[in-house]
Amino acid sequence: MPEENKNWHQQHKETLGFGQRLADSVANGMGSWSFIIIQSIIVVLWMGLNVVGFIEHWDPYPYILLNLLFSTQAAYAAPIIMMAQNRQNERDRAQADEDFKTNRLAKEEIEKLQKCLNAIETDKLDKIITILEKMEKK
Repeated sequence: MPEENKNWHQQHKETLGFGQRLADSVANGMGSWSFIIIQSIIVVLWMGLNVVGFIEHWDPYPYILLNLLFSTQAAYAAPIIMMAQNRQNERDRAQADEDFKTNRLAKEEIEKLQKCLNAIETDKLDKIITILEKMEKK
């Protein structure tokens, strides 16, 4: 697709590296209901299997291993989500810049149209005055 046919979002998306796209994907996944539901199911299963485990409780109450897994998940998730938020800020700035450029071009076009309309109005008024002057002379 030629560069001039791309909108700001497409142009911005093409500049993202692998890590940036991965961070966005992780943040989108972790910020979804499906992630919350799946994680809740895993926690309930983990606790349930440890409570009723007949042979061995691999992580007995107070579930220290589960807490360690959550801490590790949070330690990695926080900076990844912050990277995604920073990228969202970059997207917002890019969009604001494009909106500003569009608004400036629209303002210039409106000013040109206003000048044209004023010229047409002035021309019409001049013609009307000329016609009225001719009528007065008769």
